[in-house]
Amino acid sequence: MTTTTAVTTTAAEAAASPTLPLDDRITGSLVGAAVGDALGGPVEGYTPDQILERHGGRVTGIVGPWHGDEWRTARPIAPYHKGDGHITDDTLMTHALIGVYATVRDHLDAYAVADHLVPDLITNPRWIPELEAEAIPLQRLFLAEKWLVARLHYGHHDPREAGTGNIVNCGAAMYMAPVGLVNAANPAAAYAEAIDIAGAHQSSYGREAAGVFAAAVAAACLPGATPTSVVETAMTLAKDGTQAAIESVAEAAARYTDFESALVPLRAAVAPFDTVGPDYRAPSLGARRPSRLHSIEELPIALGMVLVGGGDYRRTVLSSVNYGRDCDSIATMAGAIVGALNGAAAVPPEWAERVAEASRVDLHAPAAELADVTREIYALDMERRRAHETAFTSLTATAR
Repeated sequence: MTTTTAVTTTAAEAAASPTLPLDDRITGSLVGAAVGDALGGPVEGYTPDQILERHGGRVTGIVGPWHGDEWRTARPIAPYHKGDGHITDDTLMTHALIGVYATVRDHLDAYAVADHLVPDLITNPRWIPELEAEAIPLQRLFLAEKWLVARLHYGHHDPREAGTGNIVNCGAAMYMAPVGLVNAANPAAAYAEAIDIAGAHQSSYGREAAGVFAAAVAAACLPGATPTSVVETAMTLAKDGTQAAIESVAEAAARYTDFESALVPLRAAVAPFDTVGPDYRAPSLGARRPSRLHSIEELPIALGMVLVGGGDYRRTVLSSVNYGRDCDSIATMAGAIVGALNGAAAVPPEWAERVAEASRVDLHAPAAELADVTREIYALDMERRRAHETAFTSLTATAR
């Protein structure tokens, strides 16, 4: 078994860790994820140096499209309007998963993806900010997410195995924050549920990342949680290359509190586990293939930025954004974790308001819905637990 790297919680972290109610943590996590997504979208796919040159410095807030008014035709971005506070597919999928929880009102599995998520993605139009039009979500999704429709709706595969054969990326992990929140303060349960759900979408280390990310969000909801306790939990539950990648990035991140100096070391720490390679837009021939030795890049880097940022929302998310590469997903994950740690007040209101307005989306309504469902699920869990206890007591009672 791999020995995990010790990450020590500092006294300052422990003192700063707030005691917050469930609803506030859920709102902070979901709003924090959406805002991180919107901030990262316009610089996704570029290097830190390219970001620096394009913006005349680091990104410090919401910025416009990389190619300005030519976003409709400029390659490789067209036809998406990335920037100006627009959420991307990360948030579209997150909100869609919340919709499934709102329908089922219980824990989910791979069959819930087939029975509820996929029909929603191909049937129910909504405003798609990057398309500046009302459309079904399928029209915005990346090929790795279109896989869900091809395999489950048209191919009728067993949902538990449908993810096998898909490219291995962060597609499933990026929208698993709701799973962590439904299992708030129970990381092991969040991990197991996300692994089950993600079986319909991903395999190998892509599926593993979904479980570990959900667990990290659940761990962030624990009273007294800190950035280091979240990362320790992630390292404990993670398997194979995912665990090794998190360990490597966490060890590197522990040496920095300034993201500018951490950008190159964190990339170097994750590079041996990343199959995409140095050129994000020209993946290697071995990219995104199943492996027990590798990891997606996004989750370890998100956890590393949580450490570098000390759990502060603004520092953590801007660190993630300026890392470049798949930074909308990195900032989504990091934003979800620090939002759960610190609550809704940690997310700069000027960012949240602008993202909600620009994207024409109510960022708080999904959080309120998920908070209600989470309480219902917990009540069901308690009923099931009591029924099990009663049955087990009867089975083990001393015969008279």
